[in-house]
Amino acid sequence: MDKKELIEALKEVAQPYIQDEEAFRHMTEETNFIDDLKINSANLVDIILDVEDKFDIVIEDNEMEDMLTVKSTMAIISRKLQEK
Repeated sequence: MDKKELIEALKEVAQPYIQDEEAFRHMTEETNFIDDLKINSANLVDIILDVEDKFDIVIEDNEMEDMLTVKSTMAIISRKLQEK
């Protein structure tokens, strides 16, 4: 899965939780889920659970703490997919 496909998959997962439509339309690797998309921390947990389901991976608690930006989330997903 390349970067563009991964970003699109993350957009699909995050869409129900976003609060800033404009920032969502321009989502990049540098986008921060909380600061830019205005997603609250409870919904961020929902996104992480949805990511686990979508990609059939398990994200550890210590990894969840790093999943604040699209880039860091993509890195964790990519690593988990390679480990499968």
